[in-house]
Amino acid sequence: MKKTFVLLLAIIVSCTGFGQTKNETSLLWEISGKNLKQPSYLFGTVHIICKEDFFLPEIVRTKFSAAHEVFLELDMDDPAMMMKMMSLMQLPKGQTIKQLFGDSAFAAFDKKYQKITGMSAALFNTFKPLMLMSMLTEKSLSCSGRESYEQTFIAMAAKEKKDIKGLEKIEDQIAVFDGIPDSVEIANLQTMVANFDKSIEEFKKLITVYKSQDVEAIFNLTAASPELMEAQNDLLVKRNNNWIPVMQNNMETGACFFAVGAAHLGGDIGVINLLRKKGYTVKPVKL
Repeated sequence: MKKTFVLLLAIIVSCTGFGQTKNETSLLWEISGKNLKQPSYLFGTVHIICKEDFFLPEIVRTKFSAAHEVFLELDMDDPAMMMKMMSLMQLPKGQTIKQLFGDSAFAAFDKKYQKITGMSAALFNTFKPLMLMSMLTEKSLSCSGRESYEQTFIAMAAKEKKDIKGLEKIEDQIAVFDGIPDSVEIANLQTMVANFDKSIEEFKKLITVYKSQDVEAIFNLTAASPELMEAQNDLLVKRNNNWIPVMQNNMETGACFFAVGAAHLGGDIGVINLLRKKGYTVKPVKL
């Protein structure tokens, strides 16, 4: 599962007649029709990307500026949310990451972890495995300068005096990963540090697919692999379905701009398809 979760953290995690067609490639999608007075827009992000690969065409900025409300997966400009996230990522009292590994396994892991990150995993001894995986995912970028679409949108919102809202609460997002057995997450970490060069290459492939703007290919790469099938219901299906009523309620009051991990857009279970099933017209915007 190592490949899947590395890519899922970066991006997030057979089609019916509503599904996308091969020529519908874009990261920006217009949502119109039904009872909407104004169209809203949906943009697919990757949560971390090298500066030289980052691109945000003017039309995306224009639709962002025209929006009445802006939604990310989480309300990331809320300091209280960030503090709550750090609290939720703590292991239960009395439990440590070293205990989850076992002494000898942790020592072997930490040696490789230090070589990759320049710091000891013991610094995160009271944190859940997700924290270590997030640090490793960031190191998978073979570049020094990084960009974040979410942070870019937060900065744009601040400049335009717009509030950022979240499609879900941090408790919901952390709960998804809490549902993955500790043994599985520890095994993922061990596999990742043992094959880190491969992780770097896989991340490069992910960015190449992302830049192609093919949301079906992004979904297939990050979310539809057999390794993720057991967790897919919590990681994608439930979350995507939970977002739809939030999107509907807010689009009815004015134009919205939604930015979520690109893996959530494609596939029969994706946000694009779910909106179409609700009767909306969802079409790609050429970038």
